[in-house]
Amino acid sequence: MSPSPLRNPYSSSILSQQAGSLAPADLSAGLETGLEEVSIPLISPIVRKLSLTWQFFVASAFLVSIPVFLQAPLVRSAPWLSLVMTGGWLWLSIWLRSRPQSEAWGDLLMGFTWTWLAGSIYWGWLRWEPFFHLPIEAVGLPFAIVGLMRGQDKIGNWFYLGSLFGTAMTDAYFYAVDLIPQWRQLVQVEPHLIQPIFQSAIAQMQTTWGISWAIGLAVVLLLVGGLPLRSKQLHWWAMGGAVLSTILVDGLFWLAAISA
Repeated sequence: MSPSPLRNPYSSSILSQQAGSLAPADLSAGLETGLEEVSIPLISPIVRKLSLTWQFFVASAFLVSIPVFLQAPLVRSAPWLSLVMTGGWLWLSIWLRSRPQSEAWGDLLMGFTWTWLAGSIYWGWLRWEPFFHLPIEAVGLPFAIVGLMRGQDKIGNWFYLGSLFGTAMTDAYFYAVDLIPQWRQLVQVEPHLIQPIFQSAIAQMQTTWGISWAIGLAVVLLLVGGLPLRSKQLHWWAMGGAVLSTILVDGLFWLAAISA
């Protein structure tokens, strides 16, 4: 996502203009070339065999997972480094967007930059207060709304909104099942003291109330994340990947909790 304060001279309208003048196969080939420029060993060769829509779906799911598995441990020990890395993501997204063949990937990465910035701020300095979580994660919401109203940066903006929606659903579960006390304890204690906290949380999650909320929110996530996949437009697949990956990430946390 690229709101007006961070906009670079290269508008996402370039892609739409090119889409009108290029055959679908040519456009797909150009975007796949852009994927090669940001390739990840062993992963990108597999991803490139997918259709373009599925490439953006997988990339979105991967970007939602990064803050969980990479940023979370980093920000706890080096919050300033995580915050500075936001500038690196911003630079990379602008550079990708400056090249026609990778502009759509840069657009997606711009949306990820907002999620990384919010995660750096919250988990670096405010993680002990759950009530601050969603407001901090929503730091880019006004810019995303303005961007979409202007028809700009659809891929990044919808990815960000999908990621934010998944975060809101997860937080709603914590509030509904009364897991806020365990949240506060987990982010403050040493790793060797987390087992009793996890056991307490699992006991509440395995009640009828906890299971009912889990099923209800999972259905909402499946509907909100699955319906956009009926479209062939990339920004809807970016959103769908961000929303549906929330189920996977939350499921992994649940497995970690019961195995602790």
